[in-house]
Amino acid sequence: MTTNIIKKWLIGCIAFVALVGCNSEQKQDTNANAQQQKQYQWKLVTSWPKNFPGLGLGPETFAKYVNEMSAGRLTVKVYGAGELVPGFEVFDAVSQGTADMGHSGAYYWKGKMPAAPIFSAIPFGMTATEFNAWLHFGGGLEMWQALYKPFGVVPMAGGNSGAQFAGWFKKEINSVEDLKGLKMRIPGLGGEVLKRAGAIPVNLTGGEIFSSLQSGAIDASEWVGPYNDLAFGFHQAAEYYYSSVWHETGTNLEFLVNEKALNSLPEDLQKIVEVAARAVNQNMLDEYNARNNNALQTLINKHNVQVKQFPVDVMLALKNYTKEVIEEKANADETFAKVWASYSEFLTNARQYNDLTMKAYYENR
Repeated sequence: MTTNIIKKWLIGCIAFVALVGCNSEQKQDTNANAQQQKQYQWKLVTSWPKNFPGLGLGPETFAKYVNEMSAGRLTVKVYGAGELVPGFEVFDAVSQGTADMGHSGAYYWKGKMPAAPIFSAIPFGMTATEFNAWLHFGGGLEMWQALYKPFGVVPMAGGNSGAQFAGWFKKEINSVEDLKGLKMRIPGLGGEVLKRAGAIPVNLTGGEIFSSLQSGAIDASEWVGPYNDLAFGFHQAAEYYYSSVWHETGTNLEFLVNEKALNSLPEDLQKIVEVAARAVNQNMLDEYNARNNNALQTLINKHNVQVKQFPVDVMLALKNYTKEVIEEKANADETFAKVWASYSEFLTNARQYNDLTMKAYYENR
């Protein structure tokens, strides 16, 4: 083979390789562009009435953020409780793929996972600020994700209502004896603590509470706090409003995402979902902090509601029962014990620091 022939052969090989490479790159670019241009439509189911203040507006805000940040490539349609699935079936709907996302509270799933309530509200537990710190910088989120992983669900913090009032009662609570036989709507570990005190916890969605109070099906109910309680008009169904914070000291809500649906999105849209959820998480807490006191003043000044507090002996009893319930659950479930160990250690450290700073500041202020 002559030198010229060899040169021509080499030039031909190089050109062929370059052509193949260009075609491959063009195909990759075409595929990437197609993925970038593809539009996705998701369904999001909730445990709350459609557009309900605070809780119900969180998913709507999330959908708005996602649509804007993705320039319409990912749109999310929000369904209120009962529109697509009942409020207490949100987790199953997301797990089974009936819906791509959900918005609810982790304490509703304690029957599936005993440790789930830790990711919503623990009586005498963390405040909203402390919980968010544990979740995002203390290992809580990783534990939460591992807990939901077998169900094909990815959890994300989806808002926080802050410290919740003890609730509405049709009779005064003057002693622990007054809790015995009391039928009260209260979910999660708070319900188990009240049961230990002799009460009868009842699980109802938000939309069922008013009629149940009014009819006498229940004697008392917690919900959230003044902002939401005023919206539901609970002052028309129960006379006594107790502010004593104990059962939900900083209630975390959750976005539930179907894992397959999330993984089917391009990476940029996955990040948009994550960032939008994080934004809503803070936005909701800000909203409650801004609205609660105005609503409380309306209840007091316009509707003549008298705000009361539990007697000291009632609070001490509830605190002791809480310790008993948590200890029993930790002994009965290894995962609960593991998550609780992380939660309680973080709470101890946070309390030490906050006692030196915010507690002292509140007293001085």
